[in-house]
Amino acid sequence: MSSPCPHAIAIDPMVGDLAGETTRLRAAGPITRIDLLGAPAWTITDHTVARQLLTDTRLVKDINAWKLFSEGVITRQWPLIGMIDAGRSMFTVDGPEHRRLRIKTTQALTPRRLEELRPTVERLTKELLDDLDAAGGEGAVVDLKQVFAYPLPMRVISELMGVPREDHPMLLDWYKKFFSMMTPQDERLRVIDDMDVYFTEMVRRKTATPTDDLTSALILADEGGEPLTEEEVVGNLKALVAAGHETTVSLILNTVRALLTRPEQLARVRSEEVEWKQVIEESLRFDGPVTHLLMRFATEDITVGDTVIEKGEGVVMSYRAIGRDTDVFGDDADEFDITRPTAHRNISFGYGPHICPGAALARLEAAIALPALFDRFPALRLADADSDIVNLPVMTQNDIAALPLHLV
Repeated sequence: MSSPCPHAIAIDPMVGDLAGETTRLRAAGPITRIDLLGAPAWTITDHTVARQLLTDTRLVKDINAWKLFSEGVITRQWPLIGMIDAGRSMFTVDGPEHRRLRIKTTQALTPRRLEELRPTVERLTKELLDDLDAAGGEGAVVDLKQVFAYPLPMRVISELMGVPREDHPMLLDWYKKFFSMMTPQDERLRVIDDMDVYFTEMVRRKTATPTDDLTSALILADEGGEPLTEEEVVGNLKALVAAGHETTVSLILNTVRALLTRPEQLARVRSEEVEWKQVIEESLRFDGPVTHLLMRFATEDITVGDTVIEKGEGVVMSYRAIGRDTDVFGDDADEFDITRPTAHRNISFGYGPHICPGAALARLEAAIALPALFDRFPALRLADADSDIVNLPVMTQNDIAALPLHLV
């Protein structure tokens, strides 16, 4: 493993002070050196620079372009390897190959197809609100994450992809272990192998007997006479299920938390003075689902201001810090303000060719789930002090451990 860069900001694997880390990164400038568990890299905290680099073809997703990996410094024992060396999918290739792997997914998530999904999301939301109601009687404390925010996105993405509901607990457990910095690396590697086996078997079943879901559509896709390989379908499927539930969990929880700790803003939403769409965009900007997105690699030297990203170096997008850019979002960017006119300019789901293909689905789920939650439980309130809410030890996702609430 590489030695830490002497002036690098160490990214805390335990996420003990996310707000403080964001402040330190912002203070260090638009591009700064960080240490990721012994791996030096650059991180971007500036909105304009991020947009520039996210469309720069000299930065690629191919891990083989990473000098530390090609020279054997980074191995399979590095805890974050599974987030970068994740097999062949639209998330790990660039250029024409990326477009070929992505096109069927984006076709399945057009605005029209998303509207067709609306009744499904509404039905699943009602089912889970009923579960929440049953768990939250007079004086009871219920964890919104466990009962509502966690299962909802998994059910939605699973129905879209054709994943059996009985497998949800197993998948949620696997992804929890995969992302957590508390998971021993040998166990994480076993989880990665188990997911590969599970999704490969699923793809083979649907290859033999296609059904009406996105996985079957990917299998049957034939773009330019070159259908997706089994590895490519599995890679897309694994990443879509992961991204399709993790981001939405955080979006729902962080929005509820922000509103419950700012009753005057919640009142403006409930009175319909401010639209839920605006609330969601401000939540994405202020406390988005992704903290640090790993990683792109320079195929040649790239100059950014006075800094040179050398060929073979890794670049991380620190989206939480980017969302606090005062040049774009105003001097009060560290405040949550549902009336912020520039909130919609956030790039919390990425920018450029690799923008998250499920961004519109996450927004749709939040736009249905949040008003339904507050309509069903108008007396909703935190059961603990906001300062008692802690983040899970996940370096990449903005994931809180629990959100205990009183419903009545």
